[in-house]
Amino acid sequence: MTPTHSPDARPLRLVVVSAGTSVPSSTRMLADRLTSATREALKRHGQDVDVTVLEVRGLAHEVVDATLTRFPGDTLRAALEEIGRADGVIAVTPTYNQSFSGLFKSFFDVIDPGTLAGVPVALGATGGTVRHSLAIDFALRPMFAYLKADVVPTTVFAASEDFGAVAPGGEGESLSTRAQRVGTELADYMLRFAGVAPGAVAPTRSDAGRGRRNDDDEFGDFVPMGDLLGGAN
Repeated sequence: MTPTHSPDARPLRLVVVSAGTSVPSSTRMLADRLTSATREALKRHGQDVDVTVLEVRGLAHEVVDATLTRFPGDTLRAALEEIGRADGVIAVTPTYNQSFSGLFKSFFDVIDPGTLAGVPVALGATGGTVRHSLAIDFALRPMFAYLKADVVPTTVFAASEDFGAVAPGGEGESLSTRAQRVGTELADYMLRFAGVAPGAVAPTRSDAGRGRRNDDDEFGDFVPMGDLLGGAN
């Protein structure tokens, strides 16, 4: 495929937030799959990418301290700066009580308002059973909408059986297919967001050329109700 960007273009920055609490972690495994799919999709466009993985488990104590004091420690501050420079974010959480984990939520609570505004984000979640799969739409998507992130349409929920060795056509292949679809969508968003290539995915209103919203304009461009109604009585 012909590259869609200049050979001298900088690598895009992808930050992966994994909130798994165990080692090894199915949450990290899903995050790695989404990362690989996104990297491969960008490579097809001739675009390099630098990946930073943030394991929230290792930041837990500093997240709690920052929640209480509003002053992040050095390690957490460096992680938040990576988020602020990201051209795209992959965020994956385990599912607890039909929602994201408290640690996952606490991490995003200490991010400065506006940091994720207009940033392409891919969402994923893991759980013991597919009965929890709606947690992404009920919990994660509304939170990232509030943060004004540009969430890609497809999300991935992976249950325990998705990671098992199965024959082609089984759940394992389904997870791989879904991950590839999410990676492709996130890559398209990142390319458009960074102004690397044109496409159908339009970024949020530009702020200093990075596709960010203007934090001083919470509701965007105002359109009078009369104009919306077209003069109807």
